[in-house]
Amino acid sequence: MQYTPKTKDFFQNVFDIVRLIPKGRVTSYGAIAKYIGTGGSSRMVGWAMNASHGVKPKVPAHRVVNRNGMLTGKAHFETPTKMQALLEKEKIKVQNETVVDFDKLFWDPAIELVL
Repeated sequence: MQYTPKTKDFFQNVFDIVRLIPKGRVTSYGAIAKYIGTGGSSRMVGWAMNASHGVKPKVPAHRVVNRNGMLTGKAHFETPTKMQALLEKEKIKVQNETVVDFDKLFWDPAIELVL
Protein backbone atom coordinates (compact mmCIF):
# COMPACT_ATOMS: atom_id res chain seq x y z
CA MET A 1 0.00 0.00 0.00
CA GLN A 2 1.21 3.50 -0.69
CA TYR A 3 0.39 6.76 1.02
CA THR A 4 0.88 10.08 -0.73
CA PRO A 5 0.14 13.23 1.27
CA LYS A 6 -2.60 15.22 -0.45
CA THR A 7 -2.09 18.34 1.63
CA LYS A 8 0.33 20.10 3.93
CA ASP A 9 -2.32 20.14 6.67
CA PHE A 10 -0.92 18.10 9.57
CA PHE A 11 -4.29 16.99 10.96
CA GLN A 12 -5.56 15.94 7.53
CA ASN A 13 -2.41 13.89 6.89
CA VAL A 14 -2.85 12.18 10.27
CA PHE A 15 -6.53 11.47 9.51
CA ASP A 16 -5.59 9.97 6.12
CA ILE A 17 -3.03 7.63 7.71
CA VAL A 18 -5.37 6.57 10.53
CA ARG A 19 -8.01 5.67 7.95
CA LEU A 20 -5.52 3.15 6.51
CA ILE A 21 -5.13 1.19 9.78
CA PRO A 22 -6.84 -2.16 9.17
CA LYS A 23 -9.63 -3.36 11.44
CA GLY A 24 -8.23 -5.44 14.26
CA ARG A 25 -4.91 -3.58 14.31
CA VAL A 26 -3.59 -0.60 16.30
CA THR A 27 -0.77 1.90 16.00
CA SER A 28 0.73 4.57 18.22
CA TYR A 29 0.79 8.35 18.15
CA GLY A 30 4.57 8.23 17.84
CA ALA A 31 4.57 5.80 14.90
CA ILE A 32 2.28 8.14 12.97
CA ALA A 33 4.37 11.20 13.86
CA LYS A 34 7.58 9.46 12.84
CA TYR A 35 6.04 8.28 9.57
CA ILE A 36 5.01 11.78 8.49
CA GLY A 37 8.46 13.13 9.33
CA THR A 38 7.68 14.87 12.60
CA GLY A 39 8.94 12.32 15.11
CA GLY A 40 8.70 14.69 18.07
CA SER A 41 5.05 15.51 17.47
CA SER A 42 3.27 12.55 19.09
CA ARG A 43 1.21 14.98 21.14
CA MET A 44 0.06 16.76 18.00
CA VAL A 45 -1.11 13.40 16.63
CA GLY A 46 -3.07 13.03 19.88
CA TRP A 47 -4.62 16.45 19.36
CA ALA A 48 -5.56 15.42 15.83
CA MET A 49 -7.26 12.30 17.21
CA ASN A 50 -9.14 14.45 19.73
CA ALA A 51 -10.31 16.67 16.86
CA SER A 52 -11.26 13.75 14.60
CA HIS A 53 -14.67 12.97 16.04
CA GLY A 54 -17.28 14.09 13.55
CA VAL A 55 -14.80 14.35 10.64
CA LYS A 56 -16.04 12.84 7.37
CA PRO A 57 -15.13 10.32 6.20
CA LYS A 58 -14.84 8.74 9.65
CA VAL A 59 -11.45 8.49 11.34
CA PRO A 60 -11.03 5.29 13.41
CA ALA A 61 -9.28 7.14 16.27
CA HIS A 62 -9.88 4.18 18.58
CA ARG A 63 -7.08 2.34 16.74
CA VAL A 64 -4.45 4.84 17.94
CA VAL A 65 -2.98 4.18 21.38
CA ASN A 66 0.19 5.15 23.22
CA ARG A 67 3.57 3.46 22.69
CA ASN A 68 2.74 0.87 25.35
CA GLY A 69 -0.69 0.03 23.97
CA MET A 70 -2.58 2.01 26.61
CA LEU A 71 -5.90 3.66 25.77
CA THR A 72 -4.70 7.14 26.75
CA GLY A 73 -7.20 8.84 24.42
CA LYS A 74 -10.27 7.20 25.94
CA ALA A 75 -11.36 10.37 27.73
CA HIS A 76 -11.99 12.03 24.37
CA PHE A 77 -14.67 9.58 23.28
CA GLU A 78 -18.42 9.92 23.95
CA THR A 79 -18.07 7.79 27.08
CA PRO A 80 -14.99 6.57 29.00
CA THR A 81 -15.63 3.00 27.78
CA LYS A 82 -16.38 3.75 24.09
CA MET A 83 -12.78 3.39 22.86
CA GLN A 84 -12.42 -0.03 24.47
CA ALA A 85 -15.83 -1.11 23.16
CA LEU A 86 -14.87 -0.16 19.60
CA LEU A 87 -11.59 -2.10 19.87
CA GLU A 88 -13.35 -5.14 21.32
CA LYS A 89 -15.88 -5.01 18.49
CA GLU A 90 -12.87 -5.57 16.20
CA LYS A 91 -11.78 -8.57 18.32
CA ILE A 92 -8.97 -6.63 20.03
CA LYS A 93 -8.70 -7.64 23.67
CA VAL A 94 -8.15 -4.90 26.23
CA GLN A 95 -7.15 -5.52 29.82
CA ASN A 96 -6.46 -2.81 32.41
CA GLU A 97 -6.95 -0.17 29.69
CA THR A 98 -4.13 -1.71 27.62
CA VAL A 99 -4.26 -3.65 24.34
CA VAL A 100 -3.47 -7.33 24.94
CA ASP A 101 -0.82 -8.63 22.51
CA PHE A 102 0.01 -5.06 21.48
CA ASP A 103 3.25 -6.12 19.78
CA LYS A 104 1.40 -8.63 17.59
CA LEU A 105 -1.39 -6.19 16.69
CA PHE A 106 0.87 -3.18 16.14
CA TRP A 107 0.54 -1.66 12.66
CA ASP A 108 3.61 0.37 11.76
CA PRO A 109 2.96 2.80 8.90
CA ALA A 110 6.72 2.93 8.19
CA ILE A 111 6.57 -0.77 7.31
CA GLU A 112 3.03 -1.05 5.96
CA LEU A 113 3.02 2.10 3.81
CA VAL A 114 5.42 3.38 1.20
CA LEU A 115 5.91 7.12 0.87
